[in-house]
Amino acid sequence: MSQQILERVEAASLKESPPVFEIGDTVDVHTRILEGEKERTQIFNGVVIAKSGSGTREMFTVRRIVAGEGVERSFPVHSPKVAKVEVKRSGVTRRAKLYFLRDRVGKAVRLRERRVDSPPAEAKAEAKARRGKKAAKAKAESKPN
Repeated sequence: MSQQILERVEAASLKESPPVFEIGDTVDVHTRILEGEKERTQIFNGVVIAKSGSGTREMFTVRRIVAGEGVERSFPVHSPKVAKVEVKRSGVTRRAKLYFLRDRVGKAVRLRERRVDSPPAEAKAEAKARRGKKAAKAKAESKPN
């Protein structure tokens, strides 16, 4: 019973359309910062190495290298301080948490890029067959009779 009450109370503070990203994605996190009377947006870019929690307590951790030193920062997904999360690049991962990146240096930190626009195997086979037909047709047309 108390869990249901908690969920109803939390529902008011959840974002209507939370940002969609995965572990291993390189993202730009736009954070609202108040400096005195002024408000500005600061961008923190890096690789998402972890996601945790659920509901209003959902968090994600972003890691980047600054002046040769690793910097990690955790952000609440549903916080009004997080203006938006832009996915710059998707990485291929086989783990839920990428803490192993902490031990890596230089180019070893990079992840393979996930290709989202690659067609499925059936579409590739159809394209190959069409190319074969076009080549045969062109060959037949170029033959002198």
